[in-house]
Order: sequence, then structure tokens, then C-alpha cells
Amino acid sequence: MVPSVKLDDLVERYGMPRQVIEAIKKAGITELYPPQEEALKKGLLEGKNLVLAIPTAAGKTLVAELCMLKSIFRVSGRCLYVVPLRALAREKYEEFKQRYEPLGISIGIATGDYDVVDPRLARYQILIATSEKVDSLLRHRAKWLGDALTVAVLDEVHLINDPARGPTLEMLTARLRQVNPDLQLLALSATIMNSNEIADWLDAELVTSNWRPVPLKEGVYYEGRIRFADASTREVGVGATEELATLALDTVREGGQALIFVSTRRSAQAVASAIAKHIRDLLTPEERSSLGEVARSVEGALGEPTRTCKRLADCVRHGTAFHHAGLHAAQRRAIEDAFRQNLIKAMAATPTLAAGVNLPARRVVIRDYRRYEPTFGSQFIPVLEYKQMAGRAGRPKYDRYGEAVLVARSEDESEALFEEFIKAKPERITSKLASEPALRSHVLASIAAGYVTSLRGMLDFIGHTFFAYQYGADQVAHVIERVLDFLKQEDMVRQHGERLVATPFGERISWLYIDPMSGVVLRDGLKRAQKIQPTTFSFLHLICSTPDMELLYPKRRDYSELDLFVTEHMNEFLTHMPDEYSEPEAYEYFLAEVKTALMLQMWIDEAPEDSIHERFGIGAGDIRRAVDTADWLLYSAQELAKLFKIKGVAPALRDLRKRVRYGVREELLELVELRGIGRVRGRSLYKAGYRGLADIRKADVKELAQVPHIGLEIAKSIKQQLEHGLEGTLEWVEV
Repeated sequence: MVPSVKLDDLVERYGMPRQVIEAIKKAGITELYPPQEEALKKGLLEGKNLVLAIPTAAGKTLVAELCMLKSIFRVSGRCLYVVPLRALAREKYEEFKQRYEPLGISIGIATGDYDVVDPRLARYQILIATSEKVDSLLRHRAKWLGDALTVAVLDEVHLINDPARGPTLEMLTARLRQVNPDLQLLALSATIMNSNEIADWLDAELVTSNWRPVPLKEGVYYEGRIRFADASTREVGVGATEELATLALDTVREGGQALIFVSTRRSAQAVASAIAKHIRDLLTPEERSSLGEVARSVEGALGEPTRTCKRLADCVRHGTAFHHAGLHAAQRRAIEDAFRQNLIKAMAATPTLAAGVNLPARRVVIRDYRRYEPTFGSQFIPVLEYKQMAGRAGRPKYDRYGEAVLVARSEDESEALFEEFIKAKPERITSKLASEPALRSHVLASIAAGYVTSLRGMLDFIGHTFFAYQYGADQVAHVIERVLDFLKQEDMVRQHGERLVATPFGERISWLYIDPMSGVVLRDGLKRAQKIQPTTFSFLHLICSTPDMELLYPKRRDYSELDLFVTEHMNEFLTHMPDEYSEPEAYEYFLAEVKTALMLQMWIDEAPEDSIHERFGIGAGDIRRAVDTADWLLYSAQELAKLFKIKGVAPALRDLRKRVRYGVREELLELVELRGIGRVRGRSLYKAGYRGLADIRKADVKELAQVPHIGLEIAKSIKQQLEHGLEGTLEWVEV
């Protein structure tokens, strides 16, 4: 066996600063894994572009860290670490900050505020940002991306295959290479079938490996036994009547943890609750005490606990949890941290977790490996998705091996699972850039920022994308021409001879980072608002009519109620209302817009979150995502109202935006601008007679502390803010 490269060797061989090596060693890392050694041999620290296609936990992040740190200490470089999700950005930020800030390295994070280019971002030596934020910076021509950036890390680069996120990741990669030809690119990926194509596209060296620090055993469970691909078997002792509980208990009793993937939120909650009654007896008194604190945290995350909050808290007290996008971000962070600390022994999750934060477990159980696809019916999920979930098995430093287990329902299905998933290779990654909705925004941005000034220039730039590498730029030319026709028709772009220039409207839409189609909907709706007497609902429905808003589609039981609402409020709509009979599909989409707007209306009318959940079937996380999007679209509407000099709507939009942000009625707007005061505490203060800041100024701390949900610490904070003139911060606080 070839001896491993010690971290200390990097000082003499590659000139890595000794303090960097010592900081890494504090994290328990003393030698490099084989794929990391291979990256060094391929020129990682000599400025070569690299693609790393290696399994989860095989050390991709450390390779990126070494590359960035060498650049920082050798050439005073600036480094960009691009991730697909805000949660992943936060995880990397905290990890890098803890490890490298003591060395004097400045670490920053940027995940929102698409209409602002904060010049302070250029000062960070390592900036962690989402793909959308980097794309936004490029649209605003952040000069330092071309002048000062030395290394860009593209994490989860295989997401180029994702129809939603892929086009943005692909375009920003091509754009970074355009504005900064000397930039060193490091693309990180799971093992994929055609990683060589991505490497060729990026003019990069390829490091690919199936090596893992914790060996992975893949198998299928059926009738009390796991049969693994290496021909070994394991009898799973009966610990419960439910199969998933039995598989979880079998691992937990030996000191491991179980991560169980199911397809729906409801299943995740049901599985976690079912397992909880079996896990609780295995907890130590110390673990019960710590879990009690976590349970109180997740139950109180919203200020007004919902049934989901209480159910999650109950699971946590017994050593289990469920994880899905309907949870509040604070709840997800709390249970993720508790899982990392081995307090939570078993977690049931939807597949979104597999593509997000790093949460390994000794045994990963995949129960739901089929998904309903329109026109095709029930289909096996992609192999790549299975590999993402299976890759979570095995905790480095704790487990001798990890187990990924599919659950079969028959002997025949057991054999099929081996063939379809365990023995199969992940699918080829393909570009998703050629869709018209994806290109609308990026074509406009290219023209508005001045990166291209003609159709020929646009096609030349597209020639540098992964799409062109795979299919040729000619294959997308007709789509680009259709997009340009749309942009010219809507007066976002004008053509003078061959020269293309963005109008003020087109430039503003690009900077606002919304779909050009959303810009058209908002512009036309705002102009119509001058002709009618718009209501709060008018504006809520307007923003829900844009393609940027994720809609709540009506269920069968919703139709009569929605139809009645539409009939009673027909004069309030600022968009075209399709005919129910001649345009049935368009009308159904219209009802989805109405339903989503009604959910936002309930939110700003201070309906309890449990009531919103009961009526719309959504969780706290869903509400916050809808609120964030609505907040941005209302801001965009304000900006367009200014641009087109549409009188009379700006004050209404400004107040509505605040109401949406905090989820309150108008009378609380002044109170909730205080940090720490949200919809629950704001309403408590109002009921206690504190109708505005002037009333609070007259009160002493003890009086304020007596108000329900306030307490002494919050009361002190309120008074300090008023003393220092800190009201009006618009800071988002969940209370």
C-alpha cells in the first residue's frame, strides 16, 4: 500500500503555511485521502483547473480549502465558494469561520439582496455565496470578480443537470471565465457518469474515484434480512412491528444512527413518530436532558407553536426527528445539530436533505424509490438521486462501514432493486440551458450588463457554455432569437442595426433579478391599478401571477370556494381572468394564483400558523419561502412604479411589503420594526395598550416585562433600541 501524504508534508513540498496546516490538524485531519493526493498530483496547488468527481465524505471540501488558502497566502488572492443552497452556504460559512478566522482570514457569506452590490463583499478573502447571488453580482458588474478573484469553487457542479438551478450555475460559470480568464476553477461533484465532459468543458484536470474513508455496503432488506452486494447478509432482529423501526433499532442498539428517506412530508412525520416509542428506552439520562432543550427550541421556534412544532418536539424528546422543507429554518438547524451530536438517533427525511447539508449516518434506509411522473405513472427515481442518498451512509471516525439499504416488498422487487440501483451507474449529466424560460433572464442580463451587444455576440458567448459543449451553440440559436423577439416586443431591449441595448425597463428587471415575464406582468398590472380602486388582495394576486412565485395548486375540495371568491371579487383583479370553459387549463392556473394570494392574505391578517397549515396544507418553511418571494416581488413592483411614474400605488406597496414581511395588520407596523418583536409579541404589546413607540418610551422595563411573550431580556432590548435610535431596522425576526 502506498503510504499516505501527511499534512506536514505540504509545508515543504508545496509551500503551505505552517499555521494553515496546524489549523486543519485541529479538526482531527493529519493525512490526505487518496483522491486528495491525486488532486495535488494533477496541479491543484499550481493553479490548474480541477474537476473532483468523488463520493460524499471523500474529502472534496478540504481540497477546495487547500486551493483557496494557498492562493490567499501566496498571491493575496480572493476566493469564491459557490453553493446551491442557503443552508449549505451557512454550514460552510460556520465551518470555515471557526477554522480559519483565527489565522486572520476574513470569511464572508452572501445569499440574498439581489438588487444591491455591497462593496464590502470584495474585502473578504473567502466569500461563500449561492449561485443566484453570484449571478446577481455579475449582472451588477461587480468589478472585483474580474480583477481580484483568483479561485472559484463550484460545489455540487452536477446540479447543472437540474432544470431549476442548472442554467444559472452554467451561465455564471461561463461568465466568470469570460470576465476572468486567469481564474482557477475547482468543480466539486458526486461521482457521475460523464465527469470527463465537465472537465473538458472547463479545460480542467479530472480526479475521479470511488474511494471512501468509510466503506459503503449497499443492500436490499426483505423479510427480516439484508442482502448486500458483496454477497454478505445480515439478519435484522425483530425490534418492532414496523420494518423501518426494526431497521433503525438494529443500528441504534449498536451505537449507530439511522437516516430514513421517504417521499413525502406526511410519511416523514409518521415514520419519526412510529420509531420514537422504540428509541426512547435506549436514551441515557444525559441524552434525555439535552434532547429536552432541543425540543423546547423547536417547539418555540415560531412564537406560536403549531401542531407540527409540537409533534416534532415530541419526537425529539424521544430521540427521533423528521426533516423536510415545511419546517422553519431554525427547526431544521436545531435537529441537524442534534443529529450531528448523536443525540437524535434516527431521522426520517424527504430527499431534499440528500442534496443539502452534510448529515452522515451509519445506516441509510431508502424506502421510497418510486415517484409518480405525469403521463408515465410510477417510475424508479434516477440512479444519481439514489446514490446521493446512499452516499450519506457511514460516519467518518465513528463507523467501520456504512450501510445503504433499500426496502423491497417482494422477492422479485428485491432482485430488481439490485439491477436498477445498486449495480447501475448514475445517469449522464446534461445541460438544461435550452429552455425559453431559463434563457429569458440570462439573455436579458447579458445585454443589460453589457457583456454582449449583438445576436452574434450572444451566440459566441453561448458557445462557451456546457450546452454548447454537448450540443453545439447552433442548437439553441432559434430559442435565443425567440427570446430576443419577446424582449424587444416588451421594450426591454432595443436594436440599432446589429447592436442590442437594454432599455431602462430591461436594465431594472435584470438588476431586480426577476423573470422578464414577471416584469411584464407587474408593469401591466400596475398600469391597470390606475384605472380601478386596487385592494390589498389586488396586489397580492398580482405578484402571485408572476412566474417567480411558487403556487399552491387547488385540490378538488377547493374549487367551489375559489370560484365563489373570484365571482365576489371580480373587480379587484389586475390581470386577465381566463374563461373557465374556453380556457380550462389557464383558469386552473389562475385559481392557483388566487389560492396562493389568499394564503398571503391570511398571513398578513395574523391568522395563526396552525390555521394556515390546516387550510392550505403547508408548513412554516413554506410560508417563509412564500413570504420571502412576495417581499421581493412587492419591492420589484415598487421600483417599477417609480420607473413608469405610476402614481398612488407606491405607499400602498410599501406598507403591504412590511405587512408581508412580518405577517401583521397595519396597526402593528410601527411596533414590529423593533428587533425581536414579531407578529406574536407585537400583538401582545398592542393588546396591553402599547400602540406605538411613543407608548413604549413612556413605560419602564418592569412594566414591559409583564406583557405576555415579552419578558425581562426582550424588554431591556426594546428600551435600549429606542435609546440608541435603532427602531425601523426592518430586520427579520421570527417570534
